[in-house]
Amino acid sequence: MTYCLASLVNAGLVFAADSRTNAGLDNVNSYRKMHTFIWEGDRVLVLLSAGNLATTQAVVTRLQREAEENAGPLHEARHLSQVAEYVGEVSLEMQRRHHSPDAPNRVSMESTFILGGQIREEDPGMFLVYPQGNFITCSEEQPFLQIGETKYGKPILDRVIEPGISLEDAARCALVSIDSTMRSNLSVGPPVDMAIYKRNSLTEPRMLRYKLNSPYFASIRKQWGEGLRRLFDELPRFDWEQQ
Repeated sequence: MTYCLASLVNAGLVFAADSRTNAGLDNVNSYRKMHTFIWEGDRVLVLLSAGNLATTQAVVTRLQREAEENAGPLHEARHLSQVAEYVGEVSLEMQRRHHSPDAPNRVSMESTFILGGQIREEDPGMFLVYPQGNFITCSEEQPFLQIGETKYGKPILDRVIEPGISLEDAARCALVSIDSTMRSNLSVGPPVDMAIYKRNSLTEPRMLRYKLNSPYFASIRKQWGEGLRRLFDELPRFDWEQQ
């Protein structure tokens, strides 16, 4: 499994992803699930992936080859939605290419992606691309998207992420969301990759990578856990406890 998220706030975009993949308790590996495609001054694109590893790697490899050749919609599209549409098309193509309906113990080839970034004067944006190739964007009421193991990390996003917060607060919230998921699901794990993109900069995002024992991430995890415990201890008592 995996967990990736992206937040769109007035100041820009924040992306975060774990790196764990597994096919059983005895087959655990780490692979990057965050990929960037950058043409300074023209466009910045960030892609997060979840699902079948073979499909996601095939999709990313295709996009990277085209980016190296300055060809294809990643380099030529005028709107971010056109890039999202193309990612969906490539994903469907790779799924069909490797799909074998007659194979025993058929494995799902489906993959899901979050694409975010900015193209020229267009406002920053982000899209969730489904395995079927279609996609949605976020809303002002819920300015974040998630893929993978989403349920454990969503409550903190619901309470904190809103358009007016700073990029740094959105990034801290993303780390807490990742930590909450790691604590409740062993299939999500470090290292944690993060990208912080400032609106209209059209330059490479601030790229960060945290291991479990990285000082800053360890401090976030420790203080968040201790803070929750203090708040819990301060909750109102039942009537009979006050007598």
